[in-house]
Amino acid sequence: MANFDRIARLYRWAEYAALGPLLSRCRNHYLARTAHCSRALILGDGDGRFTARLLAANPRLQADAVDSSAAMLVLLRARCGESRLRIHLCDARSYAPSDHVDLVVAHFFFDCFAQGELNALIVRIAAAVSPDALWLVSDFRIPRGPMHWPARIYIRMLYLAFRILTGLQVTRLPDFAAALRAVGLAPMAIHRSLFGVLTAELWQREKIS
Repeated sequence: MANFDRIARLYRWAEYAALGPLLSRCRNHYLARTAHCSRALILGDGDGRFTARLLAANPRLQADAVDSSAAMLVLLRARCGESRLRIHLCDARSYAPSDHVDLVVAHFFFDCFAQGELNALIVRIAAAVSPDALWLVSDFRIPRGPMHWPARIYIRMLYLAFRILTGLQVTRLPDFAAALRAVGLAPMAIHRSLFGVLTAELWQREKIS
C-alpha cells in the first residue's frame, strides 16, 4: 500500500507548484450542487482543504473522512475541527460506510487503484450508501486529440513521482466511469479543464420511470 505520510505537509505546495489553483478549482467546481446533502463520505481528501470548504458551505452536513494516511488525517482534523466530522484511519477498501450517506466524494482518489481494485471498491460503497446518493468525483483523464500524448506523458510522470515518493504501484489511470456505470450510476454533469486533462463530475443512480 502507498504511504502518503511522507508527503503530507508538502502536498499542498507541490500541488500548487505543479498546476497552480487548477486542482482546487476542479474539486470545488460542483460544491454548490451538494447543498442538499446531509451526510457525506469523503474518500482520501488528503490535507482536508475540500472537506473544510464542504462543511463551511453546508452547516447541517455530517461527514466521515476516510484515509489510510495518519499524517493527512492530522492535517484534515486541524483544518476542519471535530464538529460534524468523524475521521477513519483505514484502507477505503475495507471501510463499511453508513446507509445514510447521501454524498460520496472522491477527489483525485480513484487514480490510486488498479482497475480491479477500483471496481470492487465502488461495488462495495454503492451497495452500502443510500441508493440515490450523489457521487462527486474529480480526477485526471487522457483526452483525445492534440492533448492525448502530452497528457499521457504528463500523467505517466506523475505516477512515477508518486511511486518514488509514496511507493504507489499503480501506473495507469483506471476507467472510473465504467466502474460507476457498472453499479447503475449515470453522469449528471461533467466539467473539463486544462484542455480536458482534468475532469469534475457528478454521478447518481439512474431514475427508472
